[in-house]
Amino acid sequence: MNDSTRQFNLNQNTPNEMEEVLKSVYAALVEKGYNPINQIVGYILSEDPTYITTHNNARSLIRRIDRDELLQELVRSYLRDK
Repeated sequence: MNDSTRQFNLNQNTPNEMEEVLKSVYAALVEKGYNPINQIVGYILSEDPTYITTHNNARSLIRRIDRDELLQELVRSYLRDK
């Protein structure tokens, strides 16, 4: 019997997939006249999908990404650019 812990991650999105989703969501929020940064931050902090418009399927798109993975990638990207 093997006592090591195995890891399983169902929602593993690549950074490129997350970037494309964020760009699409951002564009949809701009088109609808919202402040996209405030709306996306509200969604990340609360996981309340109503912060994201349904316009251009943006709400559905962002819910495909695990919030924790998204936050990790945003921090990683921010620090990489410093």
